[in-house]
Amino acid sequence: MKKTKLKIAIAGAVLVAMAATGTALAAGGSSNGDSGSGSGSERPRIEQSQQKDPSAIKADGPNVFPHSLDYDARSKTFFAGSLKQGKVYAVSPDGKVRTHIDDPELVSAQAVNVDRERDRILVSNVDYGTADRSNPESPFGIAGVGSYDLKTGKQDWCVDLTAIALDGKKHLISDVTVAPDGTAYAVDELTPTVFRIDTEGRAAVFLRSDLLQGKLDIPNFLDDVGMAAVEWVKGNQLIIAMADGSLVRVPVEHPEKAAKVKLSAPLASPTAGMRLLKDGSLTAVSSGLLSGKPAQIQHVKPRNGWKEATVTVIDTVEDPVTSDVTAGPGATTYALSGGLADLLAGKPNDGFTLTPVKTN
Repeated sequence: MKKTKLKIAIAGAVLVAMAATGTALAAGGSSNGDSGSGSGSERPRIEQSQQKDPSAIKADGPNVFPHSLDYDARSKTFFAGSLKQGKVYAVSPDGKVRTHIDDPELVSAQAVNVDRERDRILVSNVDYGTADRSNPESPFGIAGVGSYDLKTGKQDWCVDLTAIALDGKKHLISDVTVAPDGTAYAVDELTPTVFRIDTEGRAAVFLRSDLLQGKLDIPNFLDDVGMAAVEWVKGNQLIIAMADGSLVRVPVEHPEKAAKVKLSAPLASPTAGMRLLKDGSLTAVSSGLLSGKPAQIQHVKPRNGWKEATVTVIDTVEDPVTSDVTAGPGATTYALSGGLADLLAGKPNDGFTLTPVKTN
């Protein structure tokens, strides 16, 4: 692996990498129709067919700058992580925002995954060196996953994955998914490592594989950026989206048999977040940050048990830095634009936008 290149003095460059390489807590980033992404464990499985012409949601959260979000259908609430403040916010469909999780252990909240089966929210803990709680002298030194009560936001546990990896490397937990038995799987964007975490917060390295080695370079910032999003799918498999637009299939019972998914065309790069649909296919969003073009919403339809898949561009979002997709109220799907343009420019921001998008 090439040496990670850091220019921490330029805060804008840090957030360029964040916006470009995505998450997705897979969403990615995002579960069944009663929960947000990851409950039981697929992202909310609701097709966009019951509501016509949904409107964009303008959330009023100042300086939240979310990179990932998920939706809880029962409470009709979106939950969005804050890159800047290390908190998780509850967002109502009318755009009102309130703090739901404020845990001092969270430096920067990236992936957010609602697990309705266990009434919890899983959050990945990262540190780009620019959050309010960051240590700018040691960016990417924090990597973890926390579990929080869905109703109260109280911490169940928060596990330090750097202590599990014990490799002395920099880490970035970009996304988290949950299997039906409650086991969580977290992917690392900066090393080819997948972590497995049980319902009590006990963690172990699940897989290290050259297939998961990053290949995307962010100019003047990071080399070898890898796993961006993950989803558990039927057949007891993980589908991992790489930032370079490829997908990797990992059988949970035999992770050593991990293999690339043969795609009709690669996903646009960098891939950011994903959402599992009711029919077992995926919606994926790819950031247009590096190209300056609109973000792409793509439909990924599997064949032969996810050994192959067809990729089709379904929709676009004008904001290039769109970074996640999730279910929404009334059988909609929304893409997240976290207001990162202002953050990159060092400006305050008074909110963020959820844009309704097509899924097929």
